Amino acid sequence: MKKKSEHYVNNKEFLLALVDFKAECKVAEENGEPKPRINNYIGECFLKIATHLSYKPNFVNYMFREDMICDGIENCVQYIGNFDPSKSSNPFAYFTQIIYYAFLRRISKEKRQLEIKNKIITKSGYDQLFHSDGTDDHSAMNSIKENVQVKSN
Repeated sequence: MKKKSEHYVNNKEFLLALVDFKAECKVAEENGEPKPRINNYIGECFLKIATHLSYKPNFVNYMFREDMICDGIENCVQYIGNFDPSKSSNPFAYFTQIIYYAFLRRISKEKRQLEIKNKIITKSGYDQLFHSDGTDDHSAMNSIKENVQVKSN
């Protein structure tokens, strides 16, 4: 008989922790107190989900992978109150989707910034500095631009 593989986030324990957290939030709200802090276990789950998702082939080669992970965790904390255990018993999937879309937003932001940088380089005339030897060869500038674009894709 094949042994069941151990997952990095136990969905049942994660769900129980979120139910407890929501109960604590409800009590705090009723008493007029500030929201309680997210406990370490929930935070670790967010970190593990974001980190493992960042190792997927479509995310692993980005230079700003750590920023993607941070954005994902930030969005999980921001939207933790929207998770409704009565509608779904799969918090792993819910927060994975939140992190996935946070990754896509970060990639989009970084690509826009890269396009702006390329326009600035082109318009500023810095490409002329790369061929001060009098040749019309744009290979140095083109190789830099290609290198930057390859890393962003």
